[in-house]
Amino acid sequence: MKNLGHITASVLFFTFGIVQWNDPDPQLWISLYFYVAVCILLNIYTKVSKYPIAIGMLFTAFMLYNSIPDVMQWYADGMPSIVGSMKAESKYIELVREFFGLFISVATLIFYFIRAKKQS
Repeated sequence: MKNLGHITASVLFFTFGIVQWNDPDPQLWISLYFYVAVCILLNIYTKVSKYPIAIGMLFTAFMLYNSIPDVMQWYADGMPSIVGSMKAESKYIELVREFFGLFISVATLIFYFIRAKKQS
């Protein structure tokens, strides 16, 4: 019962991955979200989760850093809604959505990395 929140987080990331099937680059996003979900499960059930989480953090942080120019362009354009429709009217709207997905992923990995360090 104490792991219910962690299992829920893992299921959410698996769900995030599943709904990426119609994305322009689904392999990347499905893999990324499934990787985060597996890292959460590793953290719950094993003692060896620190290194896979660290690898995921570095990769995700690198992707997040590379998407900053797109977020800045979105901001410069007056921050138009990115949730109005599922179809992105302009390229940067899709990229800003991806930025927020990366942000959630890296924040989750940081949380579980700190948790793994405390456990070891």
